Amino acid sequence: MSTLDNPIEYLKGVGPVKGELLKKELQIFTQGDLLFHFPYRYVDRTQFHRIADLREDSGFVQLRGVLRSLDTIGEGPRKRMIGRFRDASGVIELVWFTGVTWLQKHLSVGTEYVAFGRINAFRDQLNLPHPEMEPVSADPAQPSASFDPVYASTDKLNTKGVDMKTRRRLVKTVLEKISAQDLPENLPPRWMEQFRFPARFQAIQNIHFPRNQQELDAARNRLKFEELFFLQLRILQLKLRRHAASKGYAFQHVGECFNTFYHQHLPFELTGAQKRVVKEIRQDLGSGRQMNRLLQGDVGSGKTMVALLCMLIALDNGFQTCMMAPTEILAQQHYAAITEYLRDMEVETALLTGNVKGKKREAILQRLREGDIHIIVGTHALLEDPVEFQRLGLAITDEQHRFGVAQRARLWAKSRPHPPHVLVMTATPIPRTLAMTLYGDLDVSVIDELPPGRKPIQTVHRTEGHRLRVFGFMKEEIAKGRQIYVVYPLIEESEKLDLQNLQEGYEAVSREFPPPQYQISILHGRMKPADKEFEMQRFVKGQTQIMVATTVIEVGVNVPNASVMIVENTDRFGLSQLHQLRGRVGRGAEQSFCILMTGFKLSNEARERIQTMVRTNDGFEIAEADLKLRGPGDIEGTRQSGILNLRLADLARDGRILQTAREVATRILEQDPELALPEHQPLRRQLEAETKASKAWVRIS
Repeated sequence: MSTLDNPIEYLKGVGPVKGELLKKELQIFTQGDLLFHFPYRYVDRTQFHRIADLREDSGFVQLRGVLRSLDTIGEGPRKRMIGRFRDASGVIELVWFTGVTWLQKHLSVGTEYVAFGRINAFRDQLNLPHPEMEPVSADPAQPSASFDPVYASTDKLNTKGVDMKTRRRLVKTVLEKISAQDLPENLPPRWMEQFRFPARFQAIQNIHFPRNQQELDAARNRLKFEELFFLQLRILQLKLRRHAASKGYAFQHVGECFNTFYHQHLPFELTGAQKRVVKEIRQDLGSGRQMNRLLQGDVGSGKTMVALLCMLIALDNGFQTCMMAPTEILAQQHYAAITEYLRDMEVETALLTGNVKGKKREAILQRLREGDIHIIVGTHALLEDPVEFQRLGLAITDEQHRFGVAQRARLWAKSRPHPPHVLVMTATPIPRTLAMTLYGDLDVSVIDELPPGRKPIQTVHRTEGHRLRVFGFMKEEIAKGRQIYVVYPLIEESEKLDLQNLQEGYEAVSREFPPPQYQISILHGRMKPADKEFEMQRFVKGQTQIMVATTVIEVGVNVPNASVMIVENTDRFGLSQLHQLRGRVGRGAEQSFCILMTGFKLSNEARERIQTMVRTNDGFEIAEADLKLRGPGDIEGTRQSGILNLRLADLARDGRILQTAREVATRILEQDPELALPEHQPLRRQLEAETKASKAWVRIS
């Protein structure tokens, strides 16, 4: 057994108590885990700040100077130690609130130190709380200053004796105990040479204790590539195996249903992007392999029409189709659109949601079993055991990140002997790097073109000072016969506060737009489904001009006459959510507007989100900006994937490394799909080790 497999508590300086802490706080179970817990930044010990140049926002600083005095102030819990620290440019206060007795023994006045810490301001005076103190050595044999690693930590670890210094010491201990044999090379020599990567052992040493920036950059590049390469290799190999193993129904005919609809009932000319995507899907459906395809398209790009054309191909081949949506409103919208498109054709459709009960439900279930229903649209209700199909050939899910893996698996199990073809649709644009990682084992189609005649939505930012002007603009639009959304944020933790916020907003709008001249709808998540439906229908039919709502309307409301979206407290929304909300307008031929309302005070991040929304309507550009601002772990739907626990790589910034890693993985698998060649054995071993740890979610996507 390698040293790296030894339990962490057996490492000198750890023991059972600290070992338990490391396991609990950081999931460090073995000595190898400690080594692969990389620093997130470094202190450049060669760089010093002058005290005179420090500001409140200087962050972490390193000072070199003399400790001039050391005084203990207060008693008991309020006891603290104050040091005066001087360099050639000035003096700063050092402050410690704990460990006073230890400091009295180990710090000496008049000695030259290097002090490292984060600048703080207290009563307009700068100080340095709890700095690390290193005496400046006159010994020429002592190594010169270099990069010190800084690791992610917790308060518990710091107070229980596993602080930064201890962590560095422990990592050094492990590195001294192992050799290159404990970290065997896992990349083929050809690629090592081509990319000039350092050896794996050397890269691990240099990621923790680089002597200079060049060593650090080389180690980082190698380890980021390694991480992303094995991720892509695993995903692409799964995709190849699925293609080879998962036989699917071959839809070989494009027959009467498709052609009659396409040539006689298609309500508008398809865009070039829609035609391209339909062609890609037709090839999949006729291949004899099970299709697993992600269809990405911005709000209003025409995904529902593409889905309908695929349903008609299934019908031409004697198969049923189901379409699953995450909310009742969205399911109803899809059902209404599909039945409207097919009103002149003999295609049987049905809607199944939690609200369809009793005899009506029984009749739908029986007709579905007997094959009399060709297309069924529904919510999670489609997953229930009583729902049986005579011959399910195509399963479509909309906004699939809202469904868990186990739920989707239950749907696929309703088809025998083969799983149905799967089309996953999303109007949440996914950055390319994230799509390659999250959905790497799916084939991806993108509708990157809006239907002709759609005018770009004009987006503006307004503060409370513009409220009266905004009301005036709303009245002008209503006078033209248009309708308006006013949306308030809804954050689960403060639902009461948000409902109060919504109610106050509704009252303010009602005062400005009194009946009978104006009619207002209100919509929020705590209303009964029947009340929601009633309010929604009033707005859809044009009986109300203003809809005051929470984000319930983010997905699934299609009112072409609505031309203004007002988002209140915009700073409380994420970019992706703002883009989804904006997509509720701009669905007709008229010019539409999105007004982002905020108070005067905004954080830098909120300001950046708003500027992005004002600058562009491109969902993919917005998704990239969202990824950079929030990181992949916060992008909707990615947490359940289990794949984004990257140690070092950053999908927002390492897109080029990811692209290269994917290209190399593709070339290797084209040459050797099962990694059977001798030169690929290290790859195979690494993959087998990683596959044991990975979850089965990827197989279903």
